[in-house]
Amino acid sequence: MVIGGTSGLGLEVARLLAPDNRVVVVGDRVDEVKDVAAELGCDGMTCDVSKYDQVERAFDEIAMHGAVHGVAHCAAMWVGGALDELAPEKIHRAVEVNVLGPTYVLRESLRRMRAQGYGNAVYVGAIAVDAARPGIPVYRATKSYGKSLVESLAQGTGNNGVKLMQIHPGPMPTRLQERVGDSFLDTVYTPPAAVAREIVRLLLLAPEDPYVSDLRVLQADGRW
Repeated sequence: MVIGGTSGLGLEVARLLAPDNRVVVVGDRVDEVKDVAAELGCDGMTCDVSKYDQVERAFDEIAMHGAVHGVAHCAAMWVGGALDELAPEKIHRAVEVNVLGPTYVLRESLRRMRAQGYGNAVYVGAIAVDAARPGIPVYRATKSYGKSLVESLAQGTGNNGVKLMQIHPGPMPTRLQERVGDSFLDTVYTPPAAVAREIVRLLLLAPEDPYVSDLRVLQADGRW
């Protein structure tokens, strides 16, 4: 199950998984979900992850066809700019997507994986949480929430067969990066396909494999 699987990093994750696994791409745009599902030959589902009833319904529908072995949460909303210049509506939506979204998805993921005794969930954070950066207070704060949530939840899984992991990529040339505006553009990128390979590796860990969490994926020179 790839949340935010219709573009960018999520699409690369789904593309790697699709040939050998049953994949469901989850997105909030009907046309994009339909196009990606057709392109990859996988299943697709429309869902606004900030709405709990939609998240629960998505998991219920998938459960009708079998267990959920892995969930990659790749969905995020970019919001850049000084706090006093951001529209309240934009702040509210960023909190919905970047805070409520992972909370609801991980709640349903863990609830079902604990019941079946196995499963891997990977939350995609951002390396922006490691250091303050001017102009992204809301984005950094909402992604920091996700990091804190995963750290706390990972300590309480109570079963090595259920793994909750997170990965913090550096800047990537994705649709999210295209929306940041000239003042936030980066010049050093991590290729989405390279990050996707690491996410897929985590998703496919066996129940007996060692627990892995909090990985940072950077270019070799380690620049921002």
